[in-house]
Parts: sequence; structure tokens; C-alpha cells
Amino acid sequence: MQQSFVANRRFFDDRNFPRGFTRSGRFTLAEGNLLEKHGLAMQQLEQGLREPVNEEEQRFVLVCRGESEASTVFEKTWLKYKQRLAEKRKFHTVFGKKRIADGSDDFSYVETDTE
Repeated sequence: MQQSFVANRRFFDDRNFPRGFTRSGRFTLAEGNLLEKHGLAMQQLEQGLREPVNEEEQRFVLVCRGESEASTVFEKTWLKYKQRLAEKRKFHTVFGKKRIADGSDDFSYVETDTE
């Protein structure tokens, strides 16, 4: 039986995860390492650029098509990767959406008599 998900090079997605999978904060260390080591093979299987070499890879293709539930770590990690790609990243800022029309700030200055 041939070994599953063998890739001839590491998998990186610099466009979506420029600091790497493990440093993105969106994958565990084990998931990030699995994506780097086997992600290219998983991507090629999903895209049909590579034929499955065993039952595990055949099942992976069925999971990618939505014809089966994910059960292995490879299947779950790949689906998590795909889900993270589909999510819109929230951008947080210290500025609100509302603009102040009269040019004043949010703070009111009240003069008090200290005598």
C-alpha cells in the first residue's frame, strides 16, 4: 500500500497566510505542520491534478466533494483550511464609523466655579 498524501515540496499560501500557517493564529501547531508537509498533495487531489493512490486518498476526494463527512485529521485539517480561506477577516480599528459633523470632539468641557 502506498503512503498517503506524499508531496515533493512543502505547501505555503503566502497570499492568505503570509506569516505561515502556524504563526497565523488560525491553526494549531500540528495542523500548520500537516498543511505544510501534505497540503500540496491535498490541494492536487481536490483539484483533480493528481489521482488518489489508495483508499484514504479516495475518501479524501469524496470529503472534498461534500459526498462524505470528514473523519481523519487530513480531511478535517483541509476543510478547516478551506473554511479559513472563505471567511472574511475582520479588520479592527480604533476609529468608529460615525463622523462628528460639527467638528467638536466627543468630550464635553464644562467650566465649574471653584471659588
